[in-house]
Amino acid sequence: MTSVDIQSLIQQWQTEFPVNTECCYLNHAAVGPWPKRSGDAVSRFATENVTYGASYYPQWLEVETQLRQQLSQLIDAPTDTIALVKNTSEALSFVAYGIQWQAGDVVVISDHEFPSNKIVWESLAKFGVTVKMVALPEDNPEQELLAAIQQKPRLISVSAVQYANGQVLDLKKLGAACQDNDVLFCVDAIQMVGAMPFSVSDIQADFAMADGHKWMLAGEGLGFFYINPNIMPHLSLFEYGWHMIEDAGNCNLKTWRIAENAQRFEWGSPNMLGAQALSASLGLLLEVGLTQVNACIADRVDYLSHGLQKIGCTILSPAATTTGRSGILLFEAPGIASKTLYQALMKSSVICAYRGGGVRLSPHFHTSDDVLEGALDAINRLIP
Repeated sequence: MTSVDIQSLIQQWQTEFPVNTECCYLNHAAVGPWPKRSGDAVSRFATENVTYGASYYPQWLEVETQLRQQLSQLIDAPTDTIALVKNTSEALSFVAYGIQWQAGDVVVISDHEFPSNKIVWESLAKFGVTVKMVALPEDNPEQELLAAIQQKPRLISVSAVQYANGQVLDLKKLGAACQDNDVLFCVDAIQMVGAMPFSVSDIQADFAMADGHKWMLAGEGLGFFYINPNIMPHLSLFEYGWHMIEDAGNCNLKTWRIAENAQRFEWGSPNMLGAQALSASLGLLLEVGLTQVNACIADRVDYLSHGLQKIGCTILSPAATTTGRSGILLFEAPGIASKTLYQALMKSSVICAYRGGGVRLSPHFHTSDDVLEGALDAINRLIP
């Protein structure tokens, strides 16, 4: 896309994001603001509940079905391999506590992981499982991971994009190495899905998961869990309920059996309210197109990067590579501690985060030039 195309696309979608006129919102890597259509969908859902109770339940189920189809498009996976779950941590726990571990098994993670992709594996120490943590060198972030895969651990679990500095891993390379060495491959995709094209098929993932409240622009409490259908029958279950069985909803069953598809990980009543928001938001992202979305995000990050360097800031995020550009930009400013700068920016309505020893900015495809300039001006004013 040319700069003209990007500006046209950003302008086209501004009415969906009134947040851009209210503050300088640069925190999509934490919690993304909803588009207007998602708020409208939830309002309609609430009105139907208040006015008619569950009279519209069949229509609500249609929205849930649509959501599954949208997720199928978004991650390039059959709908029956995708479960709707509460969050990334729940999905990671399905994997960690579904595998039949043997004492001496090894799980490999990186030293850049968010706690959700660290604590769950460390909790397996009671089964004799060892967690091996490797570094992600900026010039070749896959190097140590690939070396660890050669040692044939039981599983490797990585974040597709590192939450603090935005480093993007070459998932195809890692997935191929896992296949060659018979190693299970688990991907926390929360900082990629909705911001970059993502295909579980291309990367040969055994498991992938993400919440909907970051780059997918919806609320907390609903996300997805993908599982390779060849692995699914071998993953033990530790939660049970009415919704996870074949012929769910038939209250007259005398015997029951676990659903053969990913519904087996959905043991109870669905999050219908969350589905309204997530489906509306994914509809928008798919309408724009993930290639277009990522091109705009890359342009927004480049805009911020150039502007920050002009005012003397140091960029801590790795440069864009052939693996792509994430929406995360980490920096530090001269003469002011990053935590102090973060706190001052928040008071100035520049919504950002303090991560990895720096200030983290994370624009989305819709983030306007006015928002970027407003943030840069505020940062410049705060530099002593």
